[in-house]
Amino acid sequence: MSDEGGPMTNAVEFRAVTKRFPGVIANDNVSLAVESGTVHALLGENGAGKSTLMNVLYGLYEPDSGTIALDGESRSFDSPRDAIDAGIGMIHQHFMLVPPMTVAENVVLGHEPKKWGGLATDRGRAREAVRELAERYGFAADPGAVVEDVSVGEQQRVEILKALYRGADVLILDEPTGVLTPQEVEELFAVFEELTAEGKTLIFITHKLGEAMEAADDITVLRDGVNVGTVDADATTRKELAEMMVGREVVLDVDAEPADPGAPILSVDDLSVRDEHGGEHVAETGFTVREGEIFGIAGVDGNGQSELIEAITGLRTPDTGSVGLGDEDISRISRSGHIERGMAYIPEDRQERGLVMEFDLTENALLGSQHTPPIGGGRINWNGARGHATDIIEEYDVRPPEPVAEAHSLSGGNQQKFLVGREFERDPDIVVATHPTRGVDVGSTEFIHDRLLELRDAGVAVLLVSANLTEVRGLSDRLAVMHDGRFVDVVDPDAVTEEDLGLLMAGEQLAERESADMTVDGVSGDSGSGGSSGNDGNGSSSGGGGGSSDNGGESEEMPDDERSPTGSER
Repeated sequence: MSDEGGPMTNAVEFRAVTKRFPGVIANDNVSLAVESGTVHALLGENGAGKSTLMNVLYGLYEPDSGTIALDGESRSFDSPRDAIDAGIGMIHQHFMLVPPMTVAENVVLGHEPKKWGGLATDRGRAREAVRELAERYGFAADPGAVVEDVSVGEQQRVEILKALYRGADVLILDEPTGVLTPQEVEELFAVFEELTAEGKTLIFITHKLGEAMEAADDITVLRDGVNVGTVDADATTRKELAEMMVGREVVLDVDAEPADPGAPILSVDDLSVRDEHGGEHVAETGFTVREGEIFGIAGVDGNGQSELIEAITGLRTPDTGSVGLGDEDISRISRSGHIERGMAYIPEDRQERGLVMEFDLTENALLGSQHTPPIGGGRINWNGARGHATDIIEEYDVRPPEPVAEAHSLSGGNQQKFLVGREFERDPDIVVATHPTRGVDVGSTEFIHDRLLELRDAGVAVLLVSANLTEVRGLSDRLAVMHDGRFVDVVDPDAVTEEDLGLLMAGEQLAERESADMTVDGVSGDSGSGGSSGNDGNGSSSGGGGGSSDNGGESEEMPDDERSPTGSER
């Protein structure tokens, strides 16, 4: 947050801006002032009009009425190029990078330094300029790295560097923390302070109450396209902001009754996953998930969670070990075979693995069921499919509420809500949920949490992976911490603090901690220091040491039966 100073001027003003789409008023007479040199959070539910308003500022949309002023002067932009030339930069929720190109090439794209009289790009100067920019703002970025080979968090930092390289004075960040670990979020907020200290103005689009309060000077809340108020971040509460966002009281904390688990549904035994170079992403890991319980996995991005989940859900074949569903070994059957056997799956990347962006919501509702009656089979029942899509839209409050809307036209949060709804409505025996509330607002998060608990209480087994420690602790009945491809401990979520989990996630062993007094069926995994996590497979708890991590993994080529009719991954 910026320091207190003298009289402030407004870097950006929206003056009665309205933007309409067919059947929808996305922004309704919105007036808003953003002071220079501050962080201004734009808070609201998915579909509240936050991104649309910023797309108007960035020249992607033309307002139907109203004006925009920069430094008190009315401006209009016909394209993002006009906005960039006026000193506005935007980091989109879904990145605009060229994957085969390097970090430096992406940052300077369109503004490349030249040599030989302008005949060629000076790649050496480009790399050095990007290196200096990254060091100036405290980013860990390798200018020579290929973008498709770096983590999602690193890709986001490349997007920020792109805007800074172009000299942006006003920087718009659309849900910038959605792909970051807690440590990276703190680093990003430190960058915010450096930027505002240099006079930059930041507009921070988010649905996360705590982050808005921590990072912003002022917070404006949009609801259904209307500005319902601007508050001082230091003078508000999470409860007040939540009620402004959704127009009702919201339960912010998970309140779960104790589980009553039954028989094992998922059994993972001695599972190892290696890459093409022999590097081990998952090392001899084993555990069970029982009916009527939520088994959580916490960790820092890139420690094997993605590869583990890919092996469990049929997207990758394990190198050793097995995955059992009930009494059947499903280690080497297709993804569609997993669905047929009652496994629902919410992937960590909704756009790569969950939805087909060019398909409408009716077509996306079919994915995974197109070969199964009553909707699929020899001939698709399109009336039934539209009805199914409409049910998901209504139950999960997807906006816009149109079965014919293409997936790419929805905000990220609404894409997530539709994906979650499709998977929850499969009537599964087990749900594998990776970051199920990533990118969704507080009201939808409450709904998804309640639905997960309802499924658990109905006897469904749930395997939950989340980088949100509050979420994974609040929902899980047992909680594994993963580090360097291994389970280093399985704990009672109620018996450990977030500080304890942070140490485990960082790979540090807790000096003293009583083992959780709980029955843990079939959890194993070499901690890397001779210890076994959780138990010995007979329900007796054994000691573990600390470490952890979260997701990160490369997509694999899918077999033909795992592609949509257009060849896109399902």
